[in-house]
Amino acid sequence: MGVIDHRFSDNIITTNLDTVLAWARKNSLWPMGFGLACCAIEMIAAGGSRFDIARFGSEVFRASPRQADLMIVAGTVTKKMAPVLRRLYDQMPEPKWVISMGSCSNAGGPFPTYSVLQGVDKVVPVDVYVSGCPPRPEALLYGLMRLQDKIARENTVFRKERWIPAGGTEPIIVEDRG
Repeated sequence: MGVIDHRFSDNIITTNLDTVLAWARKNSLWPMGFGLACCAIEMIAAGGSRFDIARFGSEVFRASPRQADLMIVAGTVTKKMAPVLRRLYDQMPEPKWVISMGSCSNAGGPFPTYSVLQGVDKVVPVDVYVSGCPPRPEALLYGLMRLQDKIARENTVFRKERWIPAGGTEPIIVEDRG
């Protein structure tokens, strides 16, 4: 028998690297709020003490896309704003995820006009859709939990390049029942 045999048996956990990375990524999402209209108020409320988004590991909204791995698009995206949205998404480091929050960012909302983008998924890949006009903070938190479930199922080590708009991904749709 060696000196180390049975010395650490109660303190060793075996797992694979993919599981550890998925656990770390899903529990430390750093969101960048892209609030454009009334949904932004609900997104900000989710960060407050009453709804406490910090309990999901997403406590500090980042101002810089280079420090964020989650973009929450909340509100009406105009066609003039779409290139800015795409540029910010491109500046985020991999892996990165997007939550589309509200009817306007999901599908243009009540604005079927030439100037409003009819769905943010035409510009960036969306992982979770949170419906509502505006959706309550609880709906955003539920969407965040569904994103965490999706991240836990992803292959983290050999993650494929995502692209995207026009149906390349399998997004999750969250309905606001409030």
